[in-house]
Amino acid sequence: MSPSQIIVLATPVFFALIAVEYAIGLKRRRNTYRLDDAISSIGLGMLSQISAVFTRLLRVGIYTAAYSTVAIGPGSEFWMTWYGWLIALVFYDLCYYWLHRAGHESAIFWAAHVVHHQSQDYNLSTALRQTSSGALLGWVFYLPMAVAGVPPLVFGVVALIDLLYQFWVHTEQVGKLGWFDRWFCSPSNHRVHHAVNERYLDRNYGGILIVWDRLFGSFKEEDERCVYGTRKPLQSWDPLWANGEVYWGLLKDSWRAASWVDKLRVWFKPPGWRPADVAARFPAPAFDIAQVQRYAPPMGRAVQWFAGLQFLVLLAGVAGFLWVADAWPLPRSAVVFAVLVVALWAIGAVMQGRIGMGEALLIECAALSMATAALGLVELHRVFKPLTMGIALVVVFAHARRAGGLPRADGLLLGALALSLAGDAFLMFPGYFIPGLVAFLIAHLAYIALFRQDAPWFPNRRALIATLGIGAAMYAFLWQGGLPAALRAPVAAYVLVIALMAAQAIGRATVQRSPAAIGVAVGAAFFMLSDTLLAINKFVTPLPMAQVWVLSTYYAAQVLIVAGMLRVQRAGTETPSPLKAWQPERSSPADGHPRWPSDPTAP
Repeated sequence: MSPSQIIVLATPVFFALIAVEYAIGLKRRRNTYRLDDAISSIGLGMLSQISAVFTRLLRVGIYTAAYSTVAIGPGSEFWMTWYGWLIALVFYDLCYYWLHRAGHESAIFWAAHVVHHQSQDYNLSTALRQTSSGALLGWVFYLPMAVAGVPPLVFGVVALIDLLYQFWVHTEQVGKLGWFDRWFCSPSNHRVHHAVNERYLDRNYGGILIVWDRLFGSFKEEDERCVYGTRKPLQSWDPLWANGEVYWGLLKDSWRAASWVDKLRVWFKPPGWRPADVAARFPAPAFDIAQVQRYAPPMGRAVQWFAGLQFLVLLAGVAGFLWVADAWPLPRSAVVFAVLVVALWAIGAVMQGRIGMGEALLIECAALSMATAALGLVELHRVFKPLTMGIALVVVFAHARRAGGLPRADGLLLGALALSLAGDAFLMFPGYFIPGLVAFLIAHLAYIALFRQDAPWFPNRRALIATLGIGAAMYAFLWQGGLPAALRAPVAAYVLVIALMAAQAIGRATVQRSPAAIGVAVGAAFFMLSDTLLAINKFVTPLPMAQVWVLSTYYAAQVLIVAGMLRVQRAGTETPSPLKAWQPERSSPADGHPRWPSDPTAP
């Protein structure tokens, strides 16, 4: 049984304990859960587990290679005894201590580890909040075990034991435990580790044993209320941004630094360190614990139900993927992985208010359409492909009804989407290429008219020349590659129209310079790319995983255009603040999210 399958079997236990903790919190009127934060934390745990399918070489392969070549310790017979297993577990915990400490004392390691600390709540769901990039460098700290001769099997088992042990210490419902706190990582000790209080910062790194912290001078006892999170709050439910925010900040500081030495030091100095010239030009606000606010975008009841149900469906999908992924070829796993990541992102975006529920369904259905085509699930693809554009039509129509009518722009957008739906239907069946081509050609004419509603005709001549030039080059390549004579005229007309559509969208973006208009222009460019890939695959040479590239760019185009045009029509609408004041020193049972007891040692 693989580690991924063991995690799947352990998942019901995790959720049962989460339910128990939640019930205890309600009974004590000290609930520590919020739906959005819990979904975000568990979702990041899902992302960590499914991405681990692709980092197995780093997590296990390098260790196995080192063990096979440089092991100098006792043989496997020693490590398979009960005391050998115990020594291996303690050895692993020591290595974990130094990896964990590096995760707080070196920026490049903090960039991976920060994910686990971003939650401003502290509960068992926080334990599942794990990084997806830790394997990139973390393997280095476990090489001493390979050199000592710990077999890969023993290494893998004790690693899993160490990881599973740390689940239960993420709770506020268990107080101090006396002698146990002096020797082991406990809830009290680990609350200190997650706190941003000055006295608690960068303390208590132990995984199972807290003895390491006492030996190496990093221990601190819990003696005041903890405030959780990071000193630079994430302020987002986006799982991709959660994994990338610190890397992006380090890249920006490294790019901006004048000194080449500083460009490198940024990555290895402690988190928060910045070159003097960068800090002067781009100052960051100082951390003030009294000003900490809890990130809490407003969520209506419908959004809560939507996010909760989507999360349950996604959880089942992730469990199924983890159960079989180790036996799948990597391309197949990559396709399913992409669908799961898209769904995770969409749930976070809905909870955050970045997209609506209809847009989330559109994005998810598009991902499923791409995946079913790439995996050869023909019957399912014939469901999801028309369903995707059907959802797009419903989203636009619902928006028009909420706006009190059907403006000309919405009518054009609906027409373009309906024609795209017809084109999709034709292209799913052999022998209907020309009708499909005609449907999409008329759809692009509708898009041109749509983009003309609030901009002059082709306002940027350079964009017009560039898109026509790209179109001409694409057509020449297709001609040279074997484009059938009977299709040369229809394809030429299609290439001209899609080039003009892209030119109009790009020109409109250069005039309006709004994020929505830029998104529409990017969508138009994706349309050109998608059609180019489709034509090359059909007329010149088969492309590897062609359905993935053709359909992913096609749906990216449609989603960006729909979202961009709807955003333009929503411009000027007031949006609520995503933050609610959070006073950590005040308990407020009435709001359903009371904070810490006045006595941190209370059970």
